[in-house]
Amino acid sequence: MTELHVWQNVDDYFMDKLLPENSHLNAVLQANKTAGIPEIDVSPTQGKLLYLLAKIKGATNILEIGTLGGYSSISLAQALPKEGKIVTLEINEAYASVARQNIENAGFKEKIEIMIGKALDTLPNLKKTGQLFDFIFIDADKPNNPAYLKWALKLANPGAIIIADNVVRNGAITDESSEDERVRGVQQFMDLLKEEPRIEATAVQTVGVKGYDGFVLAIVS
Repeated sequence: MTELHVWQNVDDYFMDKLLPENSHLNAVLQANKTAGIPEIDVSPTQGKLLYLLAKIKGATNILEIGTLGGYSSISLAQALPKEGKIVTLEINEAYASVARQNIENAGFKEKIEIMIGKALDTLPNLKKTGQLFDFIFIDADKPNNPAYLKWALKLANPGAIIIADNVVRNGAITDESSEDERVRGVQQFMDLLKEEPRIEATAVQTVGVKGYDGFVLAIVS
């Protein structure tokens, strides 16, 4: 049995033991597949982790950079209190359209706002409106991760949690000679974390149905 099969089997075991059946999230995955959206959502166990972290934090204002089909948006929305809200940014109008329907079907139309356009165009507009967030999930194009982190700091409440996905790149993160712009973007993101005195952070390597990757967990002072 290959490593990937072992990882998938273990993820299946955890999902069976720890994740109650969620018809809304299952429907999202099916709708996304039918629409031809790339199957790069967070895994079910990772989605549950986002939910738990947002719930532990008591997050009421969440910013998500990268909506895709809305799987992680809905996972996070399930942790919100009655007055909670998510703003999620998506560049692809077709993906946003599928996500909007998924979100409505899951009953979170009033809690999740999708903003369509380049995140680096949208983020300054959020700043102008004075919106601040206590939980920020970065899961979009990796070359722009450094810029997303800078904006996250401008939009973060004191004590905000920042999560960034896909930071291991199947181990390529350690390759200083890499010419892959996604790897370079994550490496520059890591350099900024190292230099930023307002952030305490760690990284967690993960294996599972999504293969070998990992995420950054940070707190803003």
